[in-house]
Amino acid sequence: MEKKRIDTNQFYKYSLSEEIVGALTLLGYTEPTKIQEEVIPAALEGKDIVAKSQTGTGKTAAFAIPICEKVRWEENLPQALVLEPTRELAVQVRDEIFYIGRKKRLKVPAVFGGFPIDKQIQTLRQKSHIVVGTPGRVMDHIRRDSLKLNQVEYLIIDEADLMLDMGFLEDVKQIISLLPSEKQVLLFSATLDKTIKDLVEEYMTDAVSFIHESETETAPEIRHAVYEVDADDKYDVFVDVLMQENPDSCMIFCGTREMVNVLYQKLKRDHILCGMIHGEMEQRDRLRTIDQFRTGQIRCLIATDVASRGVDFENMTHVINYDFPTGRETYVHRAGRTGRNGKSGRAISFVCPSDQNMRHQVEAYIGMNLPVERCPDKSELDTRAFWEHQKRKVKPKARKGAALNSAITRLSVGGGRKSKMRAVDIVGTICSIDTIKAEDIGIIDVRDSLTYVEILNGKGHVVLEALQDKPIKGKVRKVRITR
Repeated sequence: MEKKRIDTNQFYKYSLSEEIVGALTLLGYTEPTKIQEEVIPAALEGKDIVAKSQTGTGKTAAFAIPICEKVRWEENLPQALVLEPTRELAVQVRDEIFYIGRKKRLKVPAVFGGFPIDKQIQTLRQKSHIVVGTPGRVMDHIRRDSLKLNQVEYLIIDEADLMLDMGFLEDVKQIISLLPSEKQVLLFSATLDKTIKDLVEEYMTDAVSFIHESETETAPEIRHAVYEVDADDKYDVFVDVLMQENPDSCMIFCGTREMVNVLYQKLKRDHILCGMIHGEMEQRDRLRTIDQFRTGQIRCLIATDVASRGVDFENMTHVINYDFPTGRETYVHRAGRTGRNGKSGRAISFVCPSDQNMRHQVEAYIGMNLPVERCPDKSELDTRAFWEHQKRKVKPKARKGAALNSAITRLSVGGGRKSKMRAVDIVGTICSIDTIKAEDIGIIDVRDSLTYVEILNGKGHVVLEALQDKPIKGKVRKVRITR
C-alpha cells in the first residue's frame, strides 16, 4: 500500500530513494513547487546554485531533499553545513531537514546562541550528518574543535541577504575558507545585491542561477485594504477592525520592538489573546510563542520584520500592518505571507498622514492602488463572534511530521556515557530480538546518564516489552517510552 502511495508522488521522477519519497509523502509533499523543480535536479547533479526566492516558495525543501538524498548514513562526521541568520530559522530549517531525512535515520543537530554550548558539544560528538546553525555559534564550535569540517561536502547559505544585513559576512567568509576546497555550494536569498554577487563570484564555481518570484509580485488571492487613521485613533480603529475581521491566523507587524511590546500589553489589557516575538525576548520564549502560533493555540502574533524574517507559517488568513512598512519591498514580503497555495488572504494596513508618501511608493511599486475602506462603526459592530472565537478552546493543529512520528516510538534506556554505553551496544541488543532488524532502529542519542533510541516501522512496543528483561551491556536497564 505504501509503495503505491510513493509511486504516485511526483517527486519520484527525480530518482530519489524510497526513504526520501516515503517521508515526503507522509509530510504531504506530493507535487514540487516551481523552485523545487528548478533546484532539485541541478543540486542532485552536483552544481553550485544561486537562487533568488522569497519565504513560502518551498526553498527549504528545495535544498533539503537533494542534500538528504546525497548524504551517506554510514559517515560519522557532518557532510553538510547549513547556515541560517537567526535562531528561529535554524530551528525551523533543522526540523524540515530532519523530517525529510527521517526514514534515512539522518541526525541533524542545530547549533545557535541562547542555549548552553556544552549540550551542543555533546550532541556534535555523536554521529551527525547535517549541521544547521547560525554563523556566530558555528564559529564558536569550530574554534572549540567540536565541529569538524573536513568531511563537509555541501554548504547551504540560506537567507543570505538577511545574514549579511545582520553583520555575518566575515563569519560566513571565514567558515567557507575552512571548508574543503571540493564542495557544492547552494545560496538562497530574497535579493541579490552587489555584496552577495561578490560572494558568489569569489566562492562559487560556474553557479547556476534561478530567479523565482518577482519582487513586486503580490498574489491575486490577497485582498488588500487600507484604513486611513490619525495616530491617536489608530489603536481603537485597529481593535474594531480586528473584531470585524475575526481572523483565524493573523500576523500583526510593528515597526519597532518597543511598539510590539506596547501593542501586546494593550491587547492583553483588553483581554485579547495574542503572542509576540522580537529580538530582545528570551530565546525559549520566542520559540515557544512561535510553536503556539503554528499549532493554533494563539491566533494573533505581533512581530517585527527582523524577528519574523524567514519564519514560515502555513494557512495565514490575515496580515495586518499596524505600523505601515517603511520600504516598498517590506510591504510585499509582509503581504506575501497570506494568500498562498491558491487560498484567499487579507492584507490590511493602517495609514497615518505621515505614511501617505510611502503608501504611494508601495502602490507604484506593486502596480495597483490599495483600496481604502471605511473604518468600522462601533454601533454597527457585532463583537459576539469575535469573543466566542477568543473563548473557544482550540485543539492544537498537528505539527509537521506528525504522520512520520506515528510509526516511530522513542524509548529512553537507563545508562549513558557515564556507564560507557555506546550506540553499538544498543543496536546489538535490539537486533537480537525476534522480528527486529537494523533498519527498524532509528536515531540513537547517548547522553550522560540516559540513552534515547527511536524504533521505526511500528515495532516500538515489541522492543519495549523485550527490553524489560533483556540485558544491555550486561545489565537489565530501565526502558520506557518517552517523547
